[in-house]
Amino acid sequence: MRARFATRAWLFDLDNTLHNASAHIFPHIGRAMRDYIGRHLNLDEAQATALRQQYWQRYGATLLGLIRHHQDIDPAHFLHHTHQFHDLASMVVFERGLKAMLKRLPGRKIIFSNAPLRYMQAILAITGISRCFDAIYSVERLHFQPKPATQSFLYLLRAERLVPQSCIMVEDSLPNLRAAKRLGMTTVWVDSGTRKPPCADVRITSVLDLPHRLRQI
Repeated sequence: MRARFATRAWLFDLDNTLHNASAHIFPHIGRAMRDYIGRHLNLDEAQATALRQQYWQRYGATLLGLIRHHQDIDPAHFLHHTHQFHDLASMVVFERGLKAMLKRLPGRKIIFSNAPLRYMQAILAITGISRCFDAIYSVERLHFQPKPATQSFLYLLRAERLVPQSCIMVEDSLPNLRAAKRLGMTTVWVDSGTRKPPCADVRITSVLDLPHRLRQI
């Protein structure tokens, strides 16, 4: 079994895949994005919230909508000001055994996230899993073309000299899994529900379940 996975690469999303961002972090970022959009586009709270959600639903990332429709928005400035935390360590929720699970998985492991690098590095340090990964792909490294944009996937594949068929994408986001599936990747959906859409080859309720599902992947 290990030999079969030795030449494969695991592409892990970060937020709501390797840790629970919905509990504290996402609400904080959502408010920060709302306030940023309101200030820079001269919108009230309700309008800024609606625009943020519209871009997220349409493009899979608020940043992608801002880049496409508001050329005066600087992506780096936006990310810096929307990822400020007074005490990030107290906001991070993750499962015990995460590091041990990652070490058990055969093959290369890569973080592939829409988050900014500084935030990603902080989360990886807090959870103690920084050394489990061979490479980190942040939204800056993807030239501000976040998932599910096909360009982001192709950039990573070229940079790491990978073919899609050798990759296993582990994600909580269905739009991102659809993009991965179209390219030919094996897909694992991290979700607590019971349905399994066509873009997900395997559904798990916790990333800790991965070693037990290798035969299905």
